[in-house]
Order: sequence, then C-alpha cells, then structure tokens
Amino acid sequence: MARSNGGIIGTTNQTSFGKCTVTTFASSCSVTTQPGTRVIQTVVVAGGGGGAIQGGGGGAGGTRNIEINVDGATSYSAVVGGGGAGAASPNSYTASAGVTSSFASYSSSGGGKGGKRQCAANSNPGGSGGGGSGGYGPESTPTPQTLGGTGNAGGYSPPEGNTGGNGTATPFAPGFVNASGGGGGANAVGTPAPSPRIGGAGGAGLTISSDFPGAPVSAVGGGGGGAANATSPSSGGAGGSGGGGAGSANPGSGTSGTTNTGGGGGGLGNDPGSAGTGGSGIVLVKELNKASGMWSMKSQFSAQKQGTWPEFLVDVDFDYLTVAGGGGGSAGLSGGGGAGGFRTSFPGGTKITLSTGSHSITVGGGGAGNNDNGGFGASGGDSVFSTITSAGGGGGSGVFRTGIAGGSGGGGGGYGSSAGGSGNSPPVSPPQGNAGGAGEGPTPTRFGGGGGGASGTGSSGPGADGGAGLANSISGSSVNYAGGGAGGGEPTSPAVNPNGAGGPFGGGNGGIGIGQSGGNGTANTGGGAGGAGPGTSSPGGSGGSGIVIVQAPAPQAPLISVAPGTNTFSCGVATFTVSGTLTISK
Repeated sequence: MARSNGGIIGTTNQTSFGKCTVTTFASSCSVTTQPGTRVIQTVVVAGGGGGAIQGGGGGAGGTRNIEINVDGATSYSAVVGGGGAGAASPNSYTASAGVTSSFASYSSSGGGKGGKRQCAANSNPGGSGGGGSGGYGPESTPTPQTLGGTGNAGGYSPPEGNTGGNGTATPFAPGFVNASGGGGGANAVGTPAPSPRIGGAGGAGLTISSDFPGAPVSAVGGGGGGAANATSPSSGGAGGSGGGGAGSANPGSGTSGTTNTGGGGGGLGNDPGSAGTGGSGIVLVKELNKASGMWSMKSQFSAQKQGTWPEFLVDVDFDYLTVAGGGGGSAGLSGGGGAGGFRTSFPGGTKITLSTGSHSITVGGGGAGNNDNGGFGASGGDSVFSTITSAGGGGGSGVFRTGIAGGSGGGGGGYGSSAGGSGNSPPVSPPQGNAGGAGEGPTPTRFGGGGGGASGTGSSGPGADGGAGLANSISGSSVNYAGGGAGGGEPTSPAVNPNGAGGPFGGGNGGIGIGQSGGNGTANTGGGAGGAGPGTSSPGGSGGSGIVIVQAPAPQAPLISVAPGTNTFSCGVATFTVSGTLTISK
C-alpha cells in the first residue's frame, strides 16, 4: 500500500506524491509509471570507456539529468550500458568505448576509449573523451603527441561530459618514454600527462546520492593515464573521483572503473598486463513531488504538519510461487523423500494483496537424511507467503515403515511392501503435491518407493523413480521445481535393477547396494532426497530447500524492497532463497 498526498487542488481533486519514489536500474529493465499527471526526474549514466596499453585512460560515461512530464500510466524502457573493455597484451593495444544508456527516448553516450601508443590521430570522443597517448620512442626518433578525445558526443546542452587529457611528446632522454592523458569526467576535463614519466589524472565525476538515496555516492570519473619508461621509474595517473580507475606504471595493470558508476578504465604503462575496463552505467528514476493544477503550498504544508492532509492508500497485488523444503531419505532400503508443496498463482491465478509495511516471508529448509534403517527421513519445512502455506515434503521411510505424508508424500520402506505417504497434506485446491510410491519386498529383491512430486506420484518396484515436478516462469525464465526423491534398493543385478532416478525437477537419486547413500535434493527447488541402499552405513540424502518468488505490478515496483541481502529484487520480481522480509514503502 503506497501513500501519497492528495486533496482539493484548485477546483478539482488532484494528487501528487508526498514522498519521492526512487528506482535504481543497475541492469536493463522497464518501468510503468502510475496513473496521473506528474514529473519524472531521471539520471542516465552510460558505460565508461576502457583504458589503452601504453595509452590513455578511458573517458567516463556520458551523464544526463532530465525531467520528463508524464500524463497517465506509461511504460518506459531503461537500458543500462556496459563498460568498454580495456586493452590486453599481447593480443591488442586497442581498448573499447563504453556502451550507451537510455531511459525512454533520452540517451547518454558511452565514454571514449583511451588512445593507444604511436597513434597520431586524436583519441576517441565519447560522453567524456578518452585520454590521449604519449609519444613512444627513443630521443633520436621523435613521435607526435596525441590529443585527448572530445566529450559531449551527443551534442547536448548542458553537455554530458568533458574532453580527455593530452599525452606527452618525444623526444625525451633517456630511452623510451610514454606518458598518457587521463580520461574526461562528468565534472572536469582529463588532466594532461604532467611529465614523460607521470600519467594524467582522470577528470572528476559528480555526486548523485543526495538526490537519489541508495545510488552510488559519486559517479562518472575518468580513468587515469598510463606511464612507462624503459630506464627510469614512472607512475600512472589517479582515477577521477566517482569510480574512475587508476592508470598504471611500468610494470603493472590499469584499474577498472567501478561497476554502475560509468567510471573510465585506467591506462596501462607497458605490456605485459592489461588496462582497466570501464565501469557499467546506471539509470536512476525519481517521481517528483509535482502535480498539475493550482493550490496553496502554505495550506498544504500546514495540513501536513497537523496531520489533516488526506492520504490515498494503494494496495499492491502480487503473483506468487511458494515451494516448501523437500523431505529427507532414510537408511536401509528406504523410500525417497517427497517434494515440497508447490503452490502458485502464475500464470492466471488469484493474486495476493498486501498493504504498506513489512511482511515476513518463510522459506522452508530441506529435511535431514537419516541413518537408521528402521527410521524416517525428516520432513521438509513449510514455506509461507501471506495466506499461502506450502507444506514440507514428507520424509521417506526405512524398512517396514509407511512414508510420511506432506506436500508430497515420502516413499515407503523397501521391506514388507510398505505404503508411501499421502500427498497434498494438508489438502488445498489445486493440489500441492502427490503421494509417494510403495516399497517392495522381501523377495526377490527389496526396493524403497519413490517420493511424490508436484505433478506425479512416486514409483514402486526396482529402480523406483521420484515423482515428476513442475516448471514455472514467474522468475522470467522457465525453472524446474519440486521433483520427488528416488527410492533406495538391494539389486541382485544392477543391469536388471538400476538405481532409481530422482524426479527430473530437483529430486535426489536413490542408492543401490550396500554402502550407497541417497542423493540430496537440489537447493531452492524443494526436491526430495533419495533413499539409501541396505545397511546403516549408507544414510539417506537431505531434501532441497524451498523458495518463494513474488512478482509485483510495474507501477508499484519502485516501492518494494527485500531483506536480507541474499534475497533479490529486480524488474518487479522478488526472489527469496532464505527467510526474510518484503517491505512496501509509503
């Protein structure tokens, strides 16, 4: 549930955002604005240019700060450009320019690559220009100075970047010399090489975090130039503030620009080694506190201070996938563990509505395996999202025991034809899993039953396979979940009685013969574990942990965050691999 300011504005009822909503795109994505008339501020930072060998530092990515008028819900693409590759000896002395970033119809140019050795032409232009290479050669063979590349390649006003610094010229005694200029930054030109043995510093970048909380403190600094001398010490130029990489001396390697700052890569003094790669770009979007119409700001601020300014609350509807932890296998001709319960609204099911605040998410762990041939593998832990609970998979049983019921049931023990555990326990509609297979024995051979899966029951008999799971694409790509674990066995002929295979969606394989342990279920799939072969020296496997994935509508995505940091939120999709919280901001 999101909160915004609202009330009577002039003669009509208008709304504006009471709190800025900031979205940070570290990789390409898309966003849909909320309905209504307002203004979006966006900062578009392109990828920085790579540094060159015996050459200049890469220029910072171009940077533009733009306000866009929005009328109604509109979908925009955010494209984040990558950093240009630094030159790497001995294959190439040539770097690559940074890649353009864009939001809607607005773009920033990639940073220019650093100039390479013995190139009389100017270095490369870009959002900020690459640094020029110094001359290279003995005093008896003069070589020309090269100039830094020009900035503001897009021709924008205000400019998106600055020019790179010039390299030195020869002759200089003694011996071979090469000092190159620093790449341009968003806030300053690159520094020319101050001497034949010192590379120029990269141009300074900009501070952006004050306007965009959570963004890098500073960004778009140019890369420092490299410097080399065959007979005397030399030093590379410093990287520009805001993620620019430092240039290197001889020997050494240039430092890469910082990721998601658009910083230029540092130049390399001399081979062997490599120059720095440019930092990738970033796109920042903020919906501003502006609305159409006329109103008294004094009245609005007074009402806000007194708590009488009305608030409009917006619920957020989520698609979800909840998969519980898979059940563990047991020892001694045991059944495989059942897969964790599988429940989803995607695609086309009933969504879950959540309001402003923090919401706990539980990701069930996999059940532990057991080494007692008369015991059970542990059942998996439940996974919970709001009102949706997926039950953990049932543990597989040892000899003479029935498999444990669960989201999917565990397989029965391989002696005395023990039954498998029931699936879809507790019952939900549609079912969250299936029953485990029965064990088989005592003659001629003994086999545990396979654990149930999300879309199929566990098998019985020789080579008892785990039940099949299901695929789902809520994450943006098709992923397999909730396959049951295979039963363990005691074959008289492996050729005739192969070991069972885990369900093809995360289930563990069964052990076959004395000393053969059951396989583990795959982590974050809810796969059931495989049962073990005969004896207590071969334990059953452990079930795979579960997972919770939720998908928010694009207009509300900027309001959402997840914790802890092992969980992720990108392009409207929150993925919980461990228990944590989902927070909807006001």
